[in-house]
Amino acid sequence: MNTKLTLTIEDSLIKQAKEYAKDKGRSLSDIIENYLKIITKDSEISIERNTPITNSLKGSFKIPKDFDYKKSMSDRLTEKYL
Repeated sequence: MNTKLTLTIEDSLIKQAKEYAKDKGRSLSDIIENYLKIITKDSEISIERNTPITNSLKGSFKIPKDFDYKKSMSDRLTEKYL
């Protein structure tokens, strides 16, 4: 059963949200409903909670044991900006 809900939101944000929904081919109500489903799915708030996309990617990439993240990042940034 659907129930009508009245919200008070800034005009500019509503305009942006309606544009976003139109670009995605969805209704703003649908987007908000799905967002609320996601954030209320678990009553326990966890920083480490993964999204479905993150969960689907788990195990798809193995990092070598000798991988140095800081060096790799430094090399990449040096290459990009210098």
